[in-house]
Amino acid sequence: MKFGTKAIHAGVHPDPVTGAIMTPIYQTSTYVQEAPGQHKGYAYARGKNPTRSQLEANLAALENAAYGLCFSSGMGAIDAVIKLLQPGDEVIAGDDLYGGSYRMFTQIYEHLGIRFHFIDLSDLAVVSAHVTEKTRLIWAETPTNPTLRIVDIAALAHVAQKGGFWLAVDNTFASPYLQNPLDWGADIVMHSVTKYLSGHSDVVMGALMTNQESLYARLAFILNSCGANPGPMDSFLVLRGVKTLHLRMKAHGENAAAVAQFLRNHPAVGRVYYPGFSDHPGHAVAAKQMRGFGGMVSFTLQNDSEKAARQLASSLKVFSLAESLGGVESLVGHPASMTHASIPRERRMAAGVVDGLLRLSVGVEDIDDLIDDLKAGLDGLAG
Repeated sequence: MKFGTKAIHAGVHPDPVTGAIMTPIYQTSTYVQEAPGQHKGYAYARGKNPTRSQLEANLAALENAAYGLCFSSGMGAIDAVIKLLQPGDEVIAGDDLYGGSYRMFTQIYEHLGIRFHFIDLSDLAVVSAHVTEKTRLIWAETPTNPTLRIVDIAALAHVAQKGGFWLAVDNTFASPYLQNPLDWGADIVMHSVTKYLSGHSDVVMGALMTNQESLYARLAFILNSCGANPGPMDSFLVLRGVKTLHLRMKAHGENAAAVAQFLRNHPAVGRVYYPGFSDHPGHAVAAKQMRGFGGMVSFTLQNDSEKAARQLASSLKVFSLAESLGGVESLVGHPASMTHASIPRERRMAAGVVDGLLRLSVGVEDIDDLIDDLKAGLDGLAG
């Protein structure tokens, strides 16, 4: 079954009672049992809900996974993965990663005795140098947020397998349409479902997928025990959104490629971060493990001015100034003051998340309107 067909049909089935073709919203907190401990697979909605179960099966199929779990947010999903660890364990993570992940790792779990090494995961020599007998996990993003570095998943998986620890990949920027980390050897795939999977900026949700039954059982236990489960209405909305994922991702990718090329040619723009460029340092790896280069583009201005970057972000009309990404509408963000503000400036700057960097989530609007909007903003700076 090919991707578009899986997006619409995998894991879902008509309602057995009414024949409804769309998965019903099972808006219930509990389920009647035939006898104590005898039920139809559902006892209490924190553990399982039929709407959520069909979504989990659908998302697992999109990632070529045997198992899927949905959480009330992307951070809830990440939290469950770190709860697999114990005090004294070590994690190797990218130095260019989402600010919320960095905040959780450093301000929550480091205080509980887990050590994190933030390094450039695209440099395998540096990765290997940080592996110790206490390493239990590599946490990777690819493309990274927000400088769009590319990490070789297969190479990291080899390091993890050799060392006997897990590789988890945040696949939010790529989506399952463009990249399937489990196929390249990852143990766990994480998504902020809020983004491309939902696609309409109306849901907050996270997900984890794996092919390992033991990992699934442990993560399902954590989800049920700690309660970071999404509700049935949100699950229904994502099931609806994901049916057009393949169509949306094609449009995101086409628009982002055109936007990146326009920015590269504009005299007011400095550096453009986009893995679809042949001279991007990770282009060859991206071309190997991805089926396209995604809808995200980051850039700086020619003078590296934070003031000018803030001015541009505030002046755009079609690109809305907001956090998040992956919706049908185009967004512009200033990572230093928004999504990555929780990372200390020195560490952020060293990773390339400079004060003048802007991040675009390129939507599915008409490309002429997007480019006209950027042109007007950039020309306004020049004037």
